[in-house]
Amino acid sequence: MSVTAPLNAALRRVPIWLLYILAVIPPVWLFVQGLNGRLGVDPVKAMEHQMGLWGLQILIAVLAITPLRTHLGINAIRFRRALGLIGFFYIVLHLLVWLVLDVQIPRQILGDIYKRPYITIGMAALVLMVPLALTSNNLALRKLGPHRWRRLHRATYVILLLGAVHYVMVVRGWQLQPLIYLALVVILLLLRVIPPPKRRLA
Repeated sequence: MSVTAPLNAALRRVPIWLLYILAVIPPVWLFVQGLNGRLGVDPVKAMEHQMGLWGLQILIAVLAITPLRTHLGINAIRFRRALGLIGFFYIVLHLLVWLVLDVQIPRQILGDIYKRPYITIGMAALVLMVPLALTSNNLALRKLGPHRWRRLHRATYVILLLGAVHYVMVVRGWQLQPLIYLALVVILLLLRVIPPPKRRLA
């Protein structure tokens, strides 16, 4: 028996719908923290940053699913679609906090997208995510066909790179944490093209 068999068996018992329910808890908790004044002197910026970071983390987890299965034998493929939609949900909330609570002025929003490269990159990543979110269902898979559907969803790789670069650029100065996230995205992308280790026959 594989050493990952008990883990894979446990993962098969986790219902997908549970992920969607759990995904609602962090944004609600964050909003309540902001209302109670527990997010520092600038709660809007804190919410904006945290939602974007959670979204990036979840999308990185999506990117890690295939390498985990290929190289370690951990099969979490059934969670990929749900995690992708949850990551998109968090990124949309990140955008809404910026639009509604932070900037608030439509003309300034358009100006920021045009003039500030890190916002331009972030918006480009979000635009690329929209068709992926809209086609993350069985009906779209049947309509597009497996080949075209997979080709469309390869945009995930570009989205993750853009998201990680956005994070590096949005912080002031060269901070370590955003660079770690960018390096992790690059490593996971490389692991997708590196052949898996050969397994010894018993």
